[in-house]
Amino acid sequence: MGLIAVAAALAAGHLVAALIDPLASPFLAVGNAAIDLTPHPVKDFAIRAFGSNDKVVLLTGMAVVIAAAAALAGVLSRRGPLPGTLLATALGLVGVAAVLTRPALGPAAVSAPLTSLVVGVVVFRRLHGFARRAFPSHVDGELHGSGLDRRRFLFTSAAVVATACVAGVTGRFLGGRVDVEASRRAIRLTPDVAAPPIPAGADFAGAGTPAFITSNADFYRVDTALSVPRLRAEDWRLRVHGMVDRELVLTYEDLLSRPLVERTISLCCVSNEVGGRYISTANFIGVSLRDLLTEAGVRPGADQLVTRSADGWTCGTPVEDVGGDALLAIGMNGEPLPAEHGFPVRMVVPGLYGFVSATKWLVDAELTTFADFDAYWVKRDWARRAPIKTMSRIDRPKAFEQVPAGRFVAAGVAWAQHKGVDKVEVRIDGGAWRTTTLSTEVNVDTWRMWRVELDLPAGAHTLEVRATDRTGYTQTGDRAEPIPDGAAGWHAIAFTARS
Repeated sequence: MGLIAVAAALAAGHLVAALIDPLASPFLAVGNAAIDLTPHPVKDFAIRAFGSNDKVVLLTGMAVVIAAAAALAGVLSRRGPLPGTLLATALGLVGVAAVLTRPALGPAAVSAPLTSLVVGVVVFRRLHGFARRAFPSHVDGELHGSGLDRRRFLFTSAAVVATACVAGVTGRFLGGRVDVEASRRAIRLTPDVAAPPIPAGADFAGAGTPAFITSNADFYRVDTALSVPRLRAEDWRLRVHGMVDRELVLTYEDLLSRPLVERTISLCCVSNEVGGRYISTANFIGVSLRDLLTEAGVRPGADQLVTRSADGWTCGTPVEDVGGDALLAIGMNGEPLPAEHGFPVRMVVPGLYGFVSATKWLVDAELTTFADFDAYWVKRDWARRAPIKTMSRIDRPKAFEQVPAGRFVAAGVAWAQHKGVDKVEVRIDGGAWRTTTLSTEVNVDTWRMWRVELDLPAGAHTLEVRATDRTGYTQTGDRAEPIPDGAAGWHAIAFTARS
């Protein structure tokens, strides 16, 4: 009964949310609140361990905990319905509190968790009443009660389960009624200024590095959205306001009517650990963000551009870092942005970690000051300004891999946005540093590949790498955690050469 009542409550809330705003679903709202409250070490572990599947793990864990609590409340309600009633009420109130904390949801959204609360309480108490009549006593090891009452209890339980399934499926269908893919398919993007072709020798994919351009399917994804916001291009609006001379409201058609430029840019997440995979490169198509701010007229003293996502997430970008290659991006690798990467419009500012530069599902841009506003991650003690650090990574060999002794080609990538990679060095087993061969440079805002031939004697080895940028800075070997402003340290790989 506990499980059935909770399932009915969540399904009813999900259905009501689908009619108002899918993000008002109590289950999703509680999940989003959990993300907000997750301590940094737990968040970093989840990203490291599960990557883009971290949200699936969170939701699955929540479902297991709720199911266990429901089952326990049911067991404790053998003598009376109070424990189950209290659980249904508590879950409903938690859902209400979670919805109230979501900045993108209006007052009407509270109706979804309130529906869950009412349905959970009513279903549990009604089932409990039917059960008491069906099984009023337990004598000599046998349950007593009329067959009619038992059948009514079983039929009612089955009907509640069936109704919950229908409500859940209907809610999912209605929540996905915004046909994002149809909106994407209707868009044809042709940049007025195309990015230069990727030159030959830009990667060493044959030696083990990634391909220079990351496919949309393989591009890393790290964000706080449990449910990808579903916005159609034809419904999209962007308000530019705050400390500006003139407020702007832009539609998607407005962006298409402006000069579209294509830029090859590497994006990197601040959660990227030393040697991590949260860096990717794509050809982004969009409108110059700097030109847009110039049109709005940034007033003196405005040093922060606060951008907001459709789900309420906020990002604070230093105005001084919005350079000529910063984009309101609408395309990625020749097609409209995929939904999970920000369709219809996202922001791309080269040289900064994503949490201060790369708002997806962008709907609002406000010029303000760092003194007046703290963005989402700044409130959680992350850095206000976070330029991407000069870093390097080993892609071949892999950790603990066994490779043939003798001649061996090691390879990897390095990046130093806005500066450019000048040199990459490696060393074996703590010996002298050796300069590697660099790939053809595409531009200073993208990664650069390296490779080197090594003579490996049989046995266990450790390979380390470091990069030097064009300012003369060589990345430090001192380790730093990703939070608050990016990881630091040399990437090292332990492997074995076998004869």
